[in-house]
Amino acid sequence: MRVLLALACLAAALVAAAPARAQFGGGPPSVGVVKVQQQPITETSAFVGRVQAMDKVDLVARVTAFVEAIDFVEGGEVRKGDLLYKLERGPFEADLASKQATVAQNAALLHNASITLSRAQSLLNTPAGQRSTVDDAIANQANYSAQLQAAQAAVRASQINLDYTEIRAPISGKITRTSLTIGNVVTPTSGALASIYSQDPMYVLFPVSVREVLDLQRRYADKGGFGAVAVKLILADGSAYKETGALDYIDPSVATTTDTLTLRARIPNPLRAGAKPGDIGSRELVDGEFVTAQVEGVEPIKALAIPRTSVLSDQQGYFVYVLGPDNKAERRAVILGQSTPELAIVASGLKEGETIIADGLQKVRPGGQVVPAPLGAPPAAPPGAPPAKG
Repeated sequence: MRVLLALACLAAALVAAAPARAQFGGGPPSVGVVKVQQQPITETSAFVGRVQAMDKVDLVARVTAFVEAIDFVEGGEVRKGDLLYKLERGPFEADLASKQATVAQNAALLHNASITLSRAQSLLNTPAGQRSTVDDAIANQANYSAQLQAAQAAVRASQINLDYTEIRAPISGKITRTSLTIGNVVTPTSGALASIYSQDPMYVLFPVSVREVLDLQRRYADKGGFGAVAVKLILADGSAYKETGALDYIDPSVATTTDTLTLRARIPNPLRAGAKPGDIGSRELVDGEFVTAQVEGVEPIKALAIPRTSVLSDQQGYFVYVLGPDNKAERRAVILGQSTPELAIVASGLKEGETIIADGLQKVRPGGQVVPAPLGAPPAAPPGAPPAKG
């Protein structure tokens, strides 16, 4: 009997609560709203770019000789002037000594010819002197002088070849692995022995459509042109690169196949904290690496901005829901300008001070009534809903 009485009371309670639940569930949806207002916005345009070393040098042999020593660590960094390869020097030292001997020989012959010419000239005005003897002495002196100059040039050439047996770094940067090891013969036609890529700073090149270039130029024309923008990078893993670069070049010709202009930025590539130049991965940027180049205005601009999440789109374009009279949702078409991942700049379609729906959009219908609350506040209860119990 007691069980039946308890079930009857429970049924009565459920019937009494049903109208209240139906009224709560069928009421206007609760939404989060924000006011449209001017906000400081950093305009950003993103492009796919590629990192490029400012300088790249292929090391080649200028003479034919055996490789006697390799004085660098593959993959490490070298400094300008560092000795990298030592080639066999013996044959070139012997050749230089031979050329130097020829210089000494010709210098002695020239000295003797000068003495002979001086003697002939002193005897010219005496009965023993003859003009032909003087002329022969002058020609002989000139001949030995020319031979001496040729011998001296040969010495310089031999010295250059001897110097070529030491291959030094023409620039500072990271060096690749060597293509030939000790004991191999290298010649001027052997190709690159190794390559050096400069490391700091680096270039970032990215193609931009002509339309976007014109848009950038107009946007920053009265702010200092491209000097008013900064370039920041997003790396392949999605992380932001800490250094900031600046544009320093734009192609003077449009690529006919893509209708784009290539822009170039110069950006620092310092050593990682605690890293040494020879360490693997000592710097973040690597030649040939793909990155996302973000062109940003140096100074923020004031613009009408709304949360990016409040913007919807369909086949007709972008639109938002504006809070109208009697808390009714009004669909409003908008045109967006440059935006960020968090904020959307409204070029037209909204006025400052209007209220838009930014949260709970999935429950909103055009002309439908809503229960607004400031974005981020607890949702407001629909009209007629029972008060919350403490």
